[in-house]
Amino acid sequence: MTSQRVLFIGGTGVLSAACAREAVAAGVDLTVVTRGRTTLRPVPEGVRVVHADAHDDAAMRAALGDETFDAVVNFIGYTPEDVRADADRYAGRTGQYVFISTGSLYARPAPRLPIVESSARRNNGFDYPMQKLRCEEELERAYRYDAFPVTIVRAAHVYDETVLPILAGWTAIERWRQRKAVVVHGDGTSLWNLLHARDFARGLTGLLGNRHAVGQSVHITSDELLTWDEIHFCLAEAAGVEPRIVHRSSEDIGREIAWMGPVLQEDFRHSVIYDNSMIKSLVPGFLSQVPFARGAREIVSWFDQESSRRRTDPELDAAFDRLVGDRRE
Repeated sequence: MTSQRVLFIGGTGVLSAACAREAVAAGVDLTVVTRGRTTLRPVPEGVRVVHADAHDDAAMRAALGDETFDAVVNFIGYTPEDVRADADRYAGRTGQYVFISTGSLYARPAPRLPIVESSARRNNGFDYPMQKLRCEEELERAYRYDAFPVTIVRAAHVYDETVLPILAGWTAIERWRQRKAVVVHGDGTSLWNLLHARDFARGLTGLLGNRHAVGQSVHITSDELLTWDEIHFCLAEAAGVEPRIVHRSSEDIGREIAWMGPVLQEDFRHSVIYDNSMIKSLVPGFLSQVPFARGAREIVSWFDQESSRRRTDPELDAAFDRLVGDRRE
């Protein structure tokens, strides 16, 4: 049986690196386009690597010529211009074009839970979901009117061992280790979804070359529901520290830490619960297998291996001090 020929646009990010490893393990004949600027997540052995700027149409055409692929996956498309160029470049040259989008474009607060793929989408007040929504709209037009074989995959909040999936990052762990409190938005009980990149990769790999997925939008998320307090508790337990937490409103946090405000107020403060029926129907046997308690241990272990990884933000630390004040919870 001939291996699937698959092209990844991007291959060293949290999502794409995990998907590259899973695809190779599944026997995919994989080509990865990357600028080759990072060694944090090296491309697996056996993968053909093409160095090119994926946003430069001439460079991409020169690098790939008229090659054809069973599937093309764009992990780094961000603007309508990016995906419009892809639709022109790969028309007639791939059986499936997979665009990696985001669950952040589902309307917040969700008009109805759980969220399904047909749930309301909208610009949620900051640039990232707005751009991804515009990309989706461009690709939907290409599918409907030009028969471009699109599959849209929406990732929720995906992490690997190199990423702390909280806005405070390692600063939170360091504060706990200094017996200081960490600020959590709201009352800490809104529900969130975290998915390990290995689990995302299993779902994505199962969609490659899947004719039933063409023309569909599908999210790949976890069935594990976590409150924001529980997310912090898991990280504190993994770090071997007491989870000292102070709750402040998203508005209060945004006044002290401007860059956090839009993300908290427009996204993280709202509960999200996903219905994963579609990915399970398209990829029989798919199930998220890494609970966050295990993922948190992987994260802390990775950061603790080298001191250079444990970077903190002095400005954020000072802002947390101001938000905490004399309060303890």
